[in-house]
Amino acid sequence: MIRNILMTLLLIAFALPVLLSAHCEIPCGIYADKMRIDMLKEHVTTIEKSMNQIMELEKAETINYNQLVRWINNKDDHANQFQHIVTQYFMTQRIKVVDGSDKAALDKYQKELGLLHEMLVYAMKAKQTTDLQNCTKLKELIDIFYNSYFSEEEKAHTH
Repeated sequence: MIRNILMTLLLIAFALPVLLSAHCEIPCGIYADKMRIDMLKEHVTTIEKSMNQIMELEKAETINYNQLVRWINNKDDHANQFQHIVTQYFMTQRIKVVDGSDKAALDKYQKELGLLHEMLVYAMKAKQTTDLQNCTKLKELIDIFYNSYFSEEEKAHTH
């Protein structure tokens, strides 16, 4: 009996942090949009550093494959996290479907969906290569999305 209780407590102790780390999809109203933008930028910086480390390691006379694999995995992991924020946070929870009769709202909606999709594609390309242009493009897209997503008043309060 005590063993079962201990096993249950251990399971809860390991599962609870995973459950708490995800932002829910219930309409709780607790969102940190600017923080997510900052996280996207941080992921791109990490991807870029990983690419540079990979290229350096590849130049070595004797390649350290352990380090090479670690940097490749790091790059891919951060690209995946980037894609998760774009899809799970922005596309699923924050970008709202609009009424097609409001032309301005529809244009903004389509623009932002297009930008988010483009970010997903460049994050995928960042996983496939060490082309730093993919990071440059991701940074540009984040800035364009930021400027579209936030109003001028919101931008004044996010810095």
